[in-house]
Amino acid sequence: MKKILVTGGNGQLGSELQQLAPLYAGFEFLFTDYAELPIDDEKAVFAFFREQNPSYCINCAAYTAVDKAETDQDMAMLVNGTSVGYLAKAAAENGARFIHISTDYVFDGEATEPISEETPVNPLGVYGLTKLKGEQLAVAYAPNAIIIRTAWVYSAYGHNFVKTMLRLMSERKELSVVNDQFGSPTYAADLAKAILDIIVILDQQPNVDQFGGIYHYSNDGVISWYDFAVAIRDLSGSKCKIHPIPTTAYPTPARRPAYSVLSKDKIRSVFGIRTIPWKDSLKACLLQLQQLLA
Repeated sequence: MKKILVTGGNGQLGSELQQLAPLYAGFEFLFTDYAELPIDDEKAVFAFFREQNPSYCINCAAYTAVDKAETDQDMAMLVNGTSVGYLAKAAAENGARFIHISTDYVFDGEATEPISEETPVNPLGVYGLTKLKGEQLAVAYAPNAIIIRTAWVYSAYGHNFVKTMLRLMSERKELSVVNDQFGSPTYAADLAKAILDIIVILDQQPNVDQFGGIYHYSNDGVISWYDFAVAIRDLSGSKCKIHPIPTTAYPTPARRPAYSVLSKDKIRSVFGIRTIPWKDSLKACLLQLQQLLA
């Protein structure tokens, strides 16, 4: 039975992959976090790959503290850049297919229409720069790697915008949320299913190298963070008042892309992946949260 190694196995995406794993009975899953696999230790990474011999490696591990990265640059680069190189090199040398998760933050937000995989990259801050470095190292060491850029990820697990909004709405009567940054949310459960469905397709192909490259994935639709917050409020039944504000009224150490809507045309056409309207996925996540809290 072929093994799928998942790094960052306890994060948002890793947790969703854990939930889906039983549905993909043809594979054995290895979920790791730093304790089981210190991805910043090159020797440990190579030893793990030689011992476990996975057929696929899904790298969900990442340094995602966007603002903290501005002052914690070395750690952000170690996790998002250097360590990705170790994983990609170990995967390639052991015959494993490397699947790496990247971000919309590699773009500068100047686009005015959905961003394709060929759009020139231009990160605004350290987080985006380190994630771009990870992409570059992944391709350098594992030319057939699949890189999936995503955006605005949330889940019933981990820390994210949806859970933060629900908490704040329970604590406050009013909130202010920026309304001039636009994108498409991504429910981690949907992304997890897309990744596993891609692996099933790769596993059935005699010449899988042809599928290497960069792909974009998110849910469908274009909204602002304010729109997202209003939907969370309305669907959860909260009475909290939400006020739209410009980005200038909420300064942060790291600049955010003003527009990061990703085009999903390539992942749809190459792999036949179905993308889901963002509000449908938000409803599913809120239901999952209710079940976890019950």
